[in-house]
Amino acid sequence: MDRSLKNSGRPTKSSSDVPIGPSSNEDNERDRPDGEALSLPSFVAGSGALDRLLDTARDYARAAASENTLRAYAKDWAHFARWCRMKGAEPLPPSPEMIGLYLADLASRSGPSPTLSVSTIDRRLSGLAWNYAQRGFTLDRKNRHIATVLAGIKRKHARPPVQKEAILAEDILAMVATLPYDLRGLRDRAILLLGYAGGLRRSEIVSLDVKKDDTPDSGGWVEIMEKGALLALNAKTGWREVEIGRGSKEQTCPVHALEQWLHFAKIDFGPIFVGTSRDGKRALESRLNDKHVARLIKRTVLDAGIRSELPEKHRLALFSGHSLRAGLASSAEVDERYVQKQLGHASAEMTRRYQRRRDRFRVNLTKAAGL
Repeated sequence: MDRSLKNSGRPTKSSSDVPIGPSSNEDNERDRPDGEALSLPSFVAGSGALDRLLDTARDYARAAASENTLRAYAKDWAHFARWCRMKGAEPLPPSPEMIGLYLADLASRSGPSPTLSVSTIDRRLSGLAWNYAQRGFTLDRKNRHIATVLAGIKRKHARPPVQKEAILAEDILAMVATLPYDLRGLRDRAILLLGYAGGLRRSEIVSLDVKKDDTPDSGGWVEIMEKGALLALNAKTGWREVEIGRGSKEQTCPVHALEQWLHFAKIDFGPIFVGTSRDGKRALESRLNDKHVARLIKRTVLDAGIRSELPEKHRLALFSGHSLRAGLASSAEVDERYVQKQLGHASAEMTRRYQRRRDRFRVNLTKAAGL
Protein backbone atom coordinates (compact mmCIF):
# COMPACT_ATOMS: atom_id res chain seq x y z
CA MET A 1 0.00 0.00 0.00
CA ASP A 2 1.14 3.56 -0.69
CA ARG A 3 3.05 4.82 2.40
CA SER A 4 1.37 8.23 2.39
CA LEU A 5 -2.02 6.56 2.35
CA LYS A 6 -1.19 4.33 5.29
CA ASN A 7 -0.06 7.24 7.41
CA SER A 8 -2.70 9.82 6.59
CA GLY A 9 -5.62 7.91 5.14
CA ARG A 10 -5.51 10.03 1.97
CA PRO A 11 -3.53 9.65 -1.25
CA THR A 12 -1.03 12.38 -2.07
CA LYS A 13 -0.58 11.78 -5.79
CA SER A 14 -2.77 13.39 -8.38
CA SER A 15 -4.52 11.35 -11.05
CA SER A 16 -2.01 12.53 -13.62
CA ASP A 17 0.84 10.97 -11.60
CA VAL A 18 -0.75 7.53 -11.43
CA PRO A 19 -0.31 5.16 -14.39
CA ILE A 20 -3.50 3.62 -15.68
CA GLY A 21 -1.97 0.36 -16.85
CA PRO A 22 -2.69 -2.71 -14.71
CA SER A 23 0.96 -3.81 -14.63
CA SER A 24 2.15 -0.90 -12.45
CA ASN A 25 3.95 -2.16 -9.35
CA GLU A 26 2.84 0.94 -7.45
CA ASP A 27 -0.81 0.19 -8.23
CA ASN A 28 -0.34 -3.39 -7.11
CA GLU A 29 1.08 -2.25 -3.77
CA ARG A 30 -1.66 0.32 -3.28
CA ASP A 31 -4.44 -2.07 -4.28
CA ARG A 32 -3.32 -5.05 -2.20
CA PRO A 33 -6.12 -5.76 0.33
CA ASP A 34 -4.19 -7.34 3.17
CA GLY A 35 -3.31 -6.61 6.79
CA GLU A 36 -0.64 -4.07 5.83
CA ALA A 37 -3.27 -1.33 6.29
CA LEU A 38 -3.08 -1.86 10.05
CA SER A 39 -0.73 0.49 11.88
CA LEU A 40 0.03 1.81 15.35
CA PRO A 41 -1.82 4.90 16.60
CA SER A 42 0.06 8.11 15.86
CA PHE A 43 0.28 8.97 19.57
CA VAL A 44 2.00 5.66 20.49
CA ALA A 45 5.75 5.31 20.20
CA GLY A 46 6.87 2.16 18.44
CA SER A 47 8.81 -0.56 20.19
CA GLY A 48 10.00 -4.05 19.42
CA ALA A 49 7.16 -5.64 21.39
CA LEU A 50 4.50 -3.47 19.74
CA ASP A 51 5.97 -4.07 16.29
CA ARG A 52 5.78 -7.82 16.86
CA LEU A 53 2.17 -7.48 18.00
CA LEU A 54 1.42 -5.39 14.93
CA ASP A 55 2.82 -8.15 12.69
CA THR A 56 0.67 -10.67 14.56
CA ALA A 57 -2.43 -8.49 14.14
CA ARG A 58 -1.72 -8.17 10.43
CA ASP A 59 -1.45 -11.95 10.14
CA TYR A 60 -4.84 -12.32 11.83
CA ALA A 61 -6.32 -9.66 9.55
CA ARG A 62 -5.10 -11.53 6.48
CA ALA A 63 -6.71 -14.70 7.86
CA ALA A 64 -10.11 -12.99 8.25
CA ALA A 65 -11.17 -14.18 4.79
CA SER A 66 -10.30 -17.14 2.60
CA GLU A 67 -7.64 -16.91 -0.09
CA ASN A 68 -10.29 -17.15 -2.80
CA THR A 69 -12.26 -14.30 -1.24
CA LEU A 70 -9.14 -12.16 -0.87
CA ARG A 71 -8.21 -12.74 -4.50
CA ALA A 72 -11.71 -11.77 -5.62
CA TYR A 73 -11.67 -8.62 -3.45
CA ALA A 74 -8.24 -7.69 -4.82
CA LYS A 75 -9.54 -7.95 -8.38
CA ASP A 76 -12.63 -5.92 -7.48
CA TRP A 77 -10.50 -3.13 -6.07
CA ALA A 78 -8.00 -3.15 -8.93
CA HIS A 79 -10.82 -2.93 -11.50
CA PHE A 80 -12.56 -0.08 -9.67
CA ALA A 81 -9.28 1.82 -9.12
CA ARG A 82 -8.42 1.63 -12.84
CA TRP A 83 -11.96 2.69 -13.76
CA CYS A 84 -11.71 5.76 -11.50
CA ARG A 85 -8.37 6.84 -12.92
CA MET A 86 -9.60 6.41 -16.47
CA LYS A 87 -12.45 8.77 -15.54
CA GLY A 88 -10.00 11.29 -14.05
CA ALA A 89 -10.95 10.49 -10.44
CA GLU A 90 -9.27 8.87 -7.45
CA PRO A 91 -10.68 5.80 -5.67
CA LEU A 92 -9.92 7.32 -2.26
CA PRO A 93 -11.66 8.62 -0.26
CA PRO A 94 -14.93 6.85 -1.20
CA SER A 95 -17.32 8.88 -3.32
CA PRO A 96 -20.91 7.53 -3.37
CA GLU A 97 -21.55 9.51 -6.56
CA MET A 98 -18.66 7.84 -8.41
CA ILE A 99 -19.54 4.41 -7.07
CA GLY A 100 -23.10 4.85 -8.29
CA LEU A 101 -21.79 5.72 -11.76
CA TYR A 102 -19.46 2.70 -11.61
CA LEU A 103 -22.37 0.36 -10.85
CA ALA A 104 -24.35 1.87 -13.71
CA ASP A 105 -21.38 1.29 -16.04
CA LEU A 106 -21.13 -2.36 -14.98
CA ALA A 107 -24.84 -2.94 -15.62
CA SER A 108 -25.03 -1.14 -18.96
CA ARG A 109 -23.16 -1.36 -22.22
CA SER A 110 -22.06 2.26 -22.09
CA GLY A 111 -18.42 1.44 -21.26
CA PRO A 112 -15.73 -0.91 -22.53
CA SER A 113 -16.41 -3.48 -19.80
CA PRO A 114 -18.88 -6.30 -20.54
CA THR A 115 -22.28 -6.21 -18.88
CA LEU A 116 -22.22 -8.05 -15.57
CA SER A 117 -24.98 -9.98 -13.86
CA VAL A 118 -26.80 -8.47 -10.89
CA SER A 119 -25.23 -10.97 -8.50
CA THR A 120 -21.74 -10.12 -9.75
CA ILE A 121 -22.40 -6.38 -9.39
CA ASP A 122 -23.65 -6.95 -5.84
CA ARG A 123 -20.50 -8.96 -5.11
CA ARG A 124 -18.32 -6.19 -6.58
CA LEU A 125 -19.97 -3.67 -4.26
CA SER A 126 -19.31 -5.96 -1.27
CA GLY A 127 -15.70 -6.18 -2.39
CA LEU A 128 -15.40 -2.39 -2.50
CA ALA A 129 -16.96 -2.06 0.96
CA TRP A 130 -14.44 -4.57 2.35
CA ASN A 131 -11.52 -2.83 0.67
CA TYR A 132 -12.55 0.57 1.97
CA ALA A 133 -12.85 -0.86 5.48
CA GLN A 134 -9.27 -2.17 5.25
CA ARG A 135 -8.14 1.32 4.36
CA GLY A 136 -9.90 2.98 7.28
CA PHE A 137 -12.99 4.23 5.42
CA THR A 138 -16.67 3.37 5.71
CA LEU A 139 -18.72 2.90 2.57
CA ASP A 140 -22.36 3.78 3.14
CA ARG A 141 -24.22 1.37 0.89
CA LYS A 142 -27.50 3.03 1.89
CA ASN A 143 -26.42 6.35 0.39
CA ARG A 144 -28.98 7.31 -2.26
CA HIS A 145 -26.37 7.52 -5.01
CA ILE A 146 -25.56 3.85 -4.42
CA ALA A 147 -28.76 2.33 -3.05
CA THR A 148 -31.16 3.72 -5.64
CA VAL A 149 -28.92 2.87 -8.57
CA LEU A 150 -28.45 -0.68 -7.30
CA ALA A 151 -32.18 -1.07 -6.67
CA GLY A 152 -32.89 0.07 -10.22
CA ILE A 153 -30.32 -2.37 -11.62
CA LYS A 154 -31.93 -5.24 -9.70
CA ARG A 155 -35.42 -4.24 -10.80
CA LYS A 156 -34.47 -3.92 -14.45
CA HIS A 157 -31.88 -6.66 -14.93
CA ALA A 158 -32.45 -9.26 -12.22
CA ARG A 159 -32.92 -12.81 -13.53
CA PRO A 160 -33.45 -16.14 -11.79
CA PRO A 161 -30.06 -17.53 -10.70
CA VAL A 162 -28.37 -19.88 -13.16
CA GLN A 163 -27.89 -23.12 -11.26
CA LYS A 164 -25.35 -25.79 -12.01
CA GLU A 165 -26.60 -29.25 -12.88
CA ALA A 166 -26.79 -31.69 -9.97
CA ILE A 167 -24.65 -34.81 -10.11
CA LEU A 168 -27.09 -37.54 -9.13
CA ALA A 169 -26.35 -40.97 -7.68
CA GLU A 170 -26.21 -42.73 -11.05
CA ASP A 171 -23.95 -39.97 -12.36
CA ILE A 172 -21.37 -40.19 -9.57
CA LEU A 173 -21.23 -43.97 -9.96
CA ALA A 174 -20.57 -43.60 -13.68
CA MET A 175 -17.95 -40.92 -13.04
CA VAL A 176 -15.88 -42.92 -10.54
CA ALA A 177 -16.11 -45.96 -12.85
CA THR A 178 -14.03 -44.03 -15.42
CA LEU A 179 -11.10 -43.69 -13.01
CA PRO A 180 -8.21 -46.18 -13.01
CA TYR A 181 -6.95 -47.90 -9.88
CA ASP A 182 -3.51 -46.34 -9.92
CA LEU A 183 -2.45 -43.81 -7.28
CA ARG A 184 -4.05 -40.82 -9.03
CA GLY A 185 -7.22 -42.79 -9.63
CA LEU A 186 -7.45 -43.72 -5.94
CA ARG A 187 -7.02 -40.07 -4.98
CA ASP A 188 -9.57 -38.73 -7.45
CA ARG A 189 -12.07 -41.45 -6.54
CA ALA A 190 -11.81 -40.43 -2.88
CA ILE A 191 -12.24 -36.76 -3.81
CA LEU A 192 -15.42 -37.37 -5.78
CA LEU A 193 -17.05 -39.79 -3.35
CA LEU A 194 -16.12 -37.83 -0.22
CA GLY A 195 -17.21 -34.54 -1.79
CA TYR A 196 -20.51 -36.05 -2.90
CA ALA A 197 -21.39 -37.89 0.31
CA GLY A 198 -20.35 -34.93 2.46
CA GLY A 199 -21.94 -32.26 0.28
CA LEU A 200 -18.60 -30.47 0.48
CA ARG A 201 -17.38 -27.37 -1.27
CA ARG A 202 -14.29 -27.94 -3.37
CA SER A 203 -12.26 -25.68 -1.06
CA GLU A 204 -13.37 -27.79 1.91
CA ILE A 205 -12.25 -30.99 0.20
CA VAL A 206 -8.69 -29.89 -0.54
CA SER A 207 -8.23 -28.10 2.80
CA LEU A 208 -8.58 -31.31 4.83
CA ASP A 209 -5.66 -32.61 6.90
CA VAL A 210 -5.15 -36.06 8.40
CA LYS A 211 -5.17 -34.79 11.99
CA LYS A 212 -5.90 -31.62 13.89
CA ASP A 213 -3.26 -28.87 13.72
CA ASP A 214 -1.14 -30.69 11.14
CA THR A 215 -0.60 -27.58 8.99
CA PRO A 216 -1.20 -23.82 9.44
CA ASP A 217 -3.40 -23.63 6.32
CA SER A 218 -5.65 -26.52 7.33
CA GLY A 219 -9.39 -26.12 6.87
CA GLY A 220 -10.27 -29.20 8.92
CA TRP A 221 -9.39 -32.81 9.58
CA VAL A 222 -10.83 -36.32 9.38
CA GLU A 223 -11.39 -38.97 12.04
CA ILE A 224 -12.06 -42.41 10.57
CA MET A 225 -14.27 -44.64 12.72
CA GLU A 226 -15.84 -48.08 12.41
CA LYS A 227 -19.14 -46.75 11.07
CA GLY A 228 -17.80 -43.89 8.99
CA ALA A 229 -15.71 -40.74 8.95
CA LEU A 230 -16.22 -37.58 11.00
CA LEU A 231 -15.04 -34.38 9.34
CA ALA A 232 -14.33 -31.22 11.33
CA LEU A 233 -14.57 -28.30 8.91
CA ASN A 234 -13.75 -24.65 9.32
CA ALA A 235 -16.46 -23.45 6.93
CA LYS A 236 -17.86 -20.03 6.00
CA THR A 237 -20.20 -20.02 8.98
CA GLY A 238 -17.66 -21.38 11.47
CA TRP A 239 -16.65 -24.84 12.59
CA ARG A 240 -19.03 -27.68 11.87
CA GLU A 241 -18.96 -31.46 11.88
CA VAL A 242 -19.91 -33.56 8.87
CA GLU A 243 -20.71 -37.25 9.31
CA ILE A 244 -20.03 -39.51 6.33
CA GLY A 245 -21.27 -43.06 6.86
CA ARG A 246 -19.90 -46.10 5.10
CA GLY A 247 -21.56 -47.10 1.84
CA SER A 248 -23.35 -50.30 0.95
CA LYS A 249 -20.35 -51.66 -0.98
CA GLU A 250 -16.63 -50.95 -1.02
CA GLN A 251 -16.50 -49.90 -4.68
CA THR A 252 -18.62 -46.82 -3.99
CA CYS A 253 -17.96 -46.23 -0.28
CA PRO A 254 -16.39 -42.79 0.30
CA VAL A 255 -14.77 -43.87 3.58
CA HIS A 256 -13.20 -46.96 2.00
CA ALA A 257 -11.98 -44.84 -0.93
CA LEU A 258 -10.35 -42.43 1.52
CA GLU A 259 -8.72 -45.28 3.44
CA GLN A 260 -7.35 -46.79 0.23
CA TRP A 261 -5.84 -43.48 -0.88
CA LEU A 262 -4.24 -42.76 2.49
CA HIS A 263 -2.84 -46.30 2.69
CA PHE A 264 -1.28 -46.55 -0.76
CA ALA A 265 -0.15 -42.90 -0.79
CA LYS A 266 1.45 -43.48 2.63
CA ILE A 267 -0.07 -40.33 4.07
CA ASP A 268 -0.32 -40.13 7.86
CA PHE A 269 0.34 -36.42 8.40
CA GLY A 270 -0.54 -33.11 6.76
CA PRO A 271 -2.76 -32.47 3.74
CA ILE A 272 -4.89 -35.42 2.65
CA PHE A 273 -5.26 -34.57 -1.01
CA VAL A 274 -1.90 -33.83 -2.59
CA GLY A 275 -0.29 -34.04 -6.00
CA THR A 276 1.51 -37.09 -7.31
CA SER A 277 4.85 -37.58 -9.05
CA ARG A 278 5.06 -37.50 -12.84
CA ASP A 279 5.12 -41.30 -13.01
CA GLY A 280 2.11 -41.44 -10.68
CA LYS A 281 3.83 -43.80 -8.25
CA ARG A 282 4.24 -41.61 -5.17
CA ALA A 283 2.39 -38.83 -3.38
CA LEU A 284 3.97 -35.41 -3.05
CA GLU A 285 3.72 -33.04 -0.09
CA SER A 286 2.01 -30.09 -1.78
CA ARG A 287 -1.73 -29.66 -1.22
CA LEU A 288 -3.97 -29.74 -4.29
CA ASN A 289 -5.59 -26.53 -5.47
CA ASP A 290 -9.39 -26.46 -5.37
CA LYS A 291 -9.38 -25.99 -9.15
CA HIS A 292 -8.32 -29.61 -9.42
CA VAL A 293 -11.74 -30.63 -8.09
CA ALA A 294 -13.53 -28.57 -10.73
CA ARG A 295 -11.36 -29.97 -13.52
CA LEU A 296 -11.84 -33.51 -12.20
CA ILE A 297 -15.62 -33.15 -12.20
CA LYS A 298 -15.73 -31.81 -15.74
CA ARG A 299 -13.34 -34.46 -17.06
CA THR A 300 -15.19 -37.40 -15.52
CA VAL A 301 -18.56 -35.99 -16.61
CA LEU A 302 -17.32 -36.11 -20.20
CA ASP A 303 -15.69 -39.53 -19.83
CA ALA A 304 -18.85 -40.97 -18.29
CA GLY A 305 -21.02 -39.64 -21.13
CA ILE A 306 -23.34 -37.68 -18.83
CA ARG A 307 -25.79 -35.51 -20.82
CA SER A 308 -24.18 -36.81 -24.01
CA GLU A 309 -27.06 -35.42 -26.08
CA LEU A 310 -25.59 -31.93 -25.59
CA PRO A 311 -22.50 -30.45 -27.26
CA GLU A 312 -19.33 -30.79 -25.18
CA LYS A 313 -19.15 -27.04 -24.53
CA HIS A 314 -22.62 -27.00 -23.01
CA ARG A 315 -21.94 -30.10 -20.92
CA LEU A 316 -18.82 -28.54 -19.44
CA ALA A 317 -20.74 -25.37 -18.57
CA LEU A 318 -23.47 -27.33 -16.78
CA PHE A 319 -21.27 -28.90 -14.12
CA SER A 320 -18.96 -27.46 -11.47
CA GLY A 321 -17.84 -28.09 -7.91
CA HIS A 322 -21.31 -27.09 -6.68
CA SER A 323 -22.76 -29.99 -8.65
CA LEU A 324 -21.59 -32.34 -5.87
CA ARG A 325 -23.47 -30.40 -3.18
CA ALA A 326 -26.56 -30.08 -5.36
CA GLY A 327 -26.36 -33.81 -6.11
CA LEU A 328 -26.43 -34.80 -2.45
CA ALA A 329 -29.31 -32.39 -1.73
CA SER A 330 -31.27 -33.75 -4.70
CA SER A 331 -30.58 -37.46 -4.24
CA ALA A 332 -30.72 -38.04 -0.48
CA GLU A 333 -34.23 -39.30 0.32
CA VAL A 334 -34.21 -38.18 3.96
CA ASP A 335 -35.75 -35.45 6.05
CA GLU A 336 -34.71 -32.06 4.73
CA ARG A 337 -33.22 -30.99 8.05
CA TYR A 338 -30.53 -33.68 7.79
CA VAL A 339 -29.50 -32.42 4.36
CA GLN A 340 -29.47 -28.87 5.70
CA LYS A 341 -27.15 -29.92 8.55
CA GLN A 342 -24.82 -31.80 6.18
CA LEU A 343 -24.48 -28.83 3.84
CA GLY A 344 -24.03 -26.40 6.72
CA HIS A 345 -26.87 -24.12 5.67
CA ALA A 346 -28.35 -21.64 8.12
CA SER A 347 -31.84 -21.94 6.62
CA ALA A 348 -33.96 -24.60 4.95
CA GLU A 349 -34.64 -22.16 2.11
CA MET A 350 -30.96 -22.17 1.16
CA THR A 351 -30.97 -25.97 1.14
CA ARG A 352 -33.99 -26.00 -1.17
CA ARG A 353 -32.04 -24.00 -3.72
CA TYR A 354 -29.73 -26.99 -4.05
CA GLN A 355 -32.52 -29.51 -4.49
CA ARG A 356 -33.06 -29.98 -8.22
CA ARG A 357 -35.72 -32.69 -8.13
CA ARG A 358 -37.56 -32.49 -4.81
CA ASP A 359 -41.30 -33.10 -4.47
CA ARG A 360 -42.51 -29.51 -4.60
CA PHE A 361 -46.18 -30.39 -4.09
CA ARG A 362 -45.85 -32.88 -1.22
CA VAL A 363 -47.79 -30.41 0.94
CA ASN A 364 -50.87 -29.22 -0.95
CA LEU A 365 -52.09 -26.06 0.74
CA THR A 366 -54.84 -25.65 -1.87
CA LYS A 367 -56.59 -28.84 -0.71
CA ALA A 368 -55.76 -28.11 2.91
CA ALA A 369 -57.57 -24.80 2.53
CA GLY A 370 -60.70 -26.61 1.35
CA LEU A 371 -60.49 -26.04 -2.41
